[in-house]
Amino acid sequence: MKVKFFERFDYFLILCITILCAFGVLFIYSSGIDSDGVLKSREYLKQIIWFSLGFVVMIIVALVDYRHFKRYSKWGYLLLLAMLLFTLLNGTIVNNARSWIGVGSLGIQPSELGKVLFILFLASYMDKSSKVPPLRRFITALLIMAVPMLLILRQPDLGTACVYLPICLFMCYMTDIPFRYIAYILLLGFTTIILTVLPVWHTKIWLSASSHQAIAVISILTNMKLRFTVIAILALIAFLSLLGYLTFKKVYYYWLTYTFSVLSLSFLLSIAAGKVLHEYQIQRLIIFIDPYTDRLKTGWNIIQSITAIGAGKFTGRGYLGGIQSHLRYLPEQSTDFIFSILAEEAGFIGGTLVFSLFLVIFIKIIKIIKTTTNTYGYFIASGILGMMFFHFSINVGMVMGIMPVTGIPLPFLSYGGSSLLTNMISIGLLMSINSRRLEFETNII
Repeated sequence: MKVKFFERFDYFLILCITILCAFGVLFIYSSGIDSDGVLKSREYLKQIIWFSLGFVVMIIVALVDYRHFKRYSKWGYLLLLAMLLFTLLNGTIVNNARSWIGVGSLGIQPSELGKVLFILFLASYMDKSSKVPPLRRFITALLIMAVPMLLILRQPDLGTACVYLPICLFMCYMTDIPFRYIAYILLLGFTTIILTVLPVWHTKIWLSASSHQAIAVISILTNMKLRFTVIAILALIAFLSLLGYLTFKKVYYYWLTYTFSVLSLSFLLSIAAGKVLHEYQIQRLIIFIDPYTDRLKTGWNIIQSITAIGAGKFTGRGYLGGIQSHLRYLPEQSTDFIFSILAEEAGFIGGTLVFSLFLVIFIKIIKIIKTTTNTYGYFIASGILGMMFFHFSINVGMVMGIMPVTGIPLPFLSYGGSSLLTNMISIGLLMSINSRRLEFETNII
């Protein structure tokens, strides 16, 4: 089936992302103005340049048959690992993370651009491994994810590293891999986070109130001997349950193994997480519960963001009329907290428009996933949906105070060339898949 040149593009999708990018430029400009009305930052000009470059790259990617990338996806994945290693050894430190490479003020963040390379390679593996047993397939996918994720954590860039996990899990969910495998990782991660932050919460928040007594059970997490004793008991129960399942094939033994292995591994991983994560990163994960307990330090970001959003009310203060951003009360206001500025100046109406545009984009991606006849394109689109939805939900939730501050940008709006270029390439891939959705051939020369 031949498709004409102009039919390669989804013009409504292009319109949606162009409007979002235009909003981004407008409010990045606003973020650069101080309380005296003086423009202190030229970030908006850089964002225009990155958008122009990204738009051209998006068109080129849309015109290229995405199935060509399957052949080179392995080399792209190896290139990603090489870039991450180089960044770890010779990268530029920005915001306490060695995550940038470049010359002077011109630089890129390999971990951001690497998301596309990761999606292309994992999609290739998923496409080729349909006959592999589900558990082995799932473990291989996790290993493919774990290598770049661990390298990014070493920079350390917790926010960007976290994005690789939902991409992987969502792509696995879109296959015949049983949901209980995916749920196992989600439960393991959630329980590990809880066990990691509980000691810090107990010390910094609970005991900071004079009326609160120490919680005895928390000593399990602070006394290393007690912790290893609990790990040993939980691991033993999991092992005996596994023997019971292998011997008697009873389903309740399976779920006992499932439950107690999650608990024992969570206790063990929480020890490693406590050593790898900095205290300020752990505090970010818990301060959203009650930011007013540390209102002048770790809680400051969330409090000022909520104040800005609330001040916008229905119609907003008007463009360039924001107070929180112009007084520099919002940290990283052109990147992580760009939605706070938009909500303060454009109000509920502006926020609803942004939500609506993202909803259209997500619906478009879901339609592409449902209509494409090529499994490789199916997995690519699934990975992109997982990536964009996670970015959107975490960033917006973060600025509203219902998610921890993790430093994840809002697609198309936040300042940043690497992030914008990654999302524009992703849109190009989606249009390439959509325009070839009825082409069954998979062997592209």
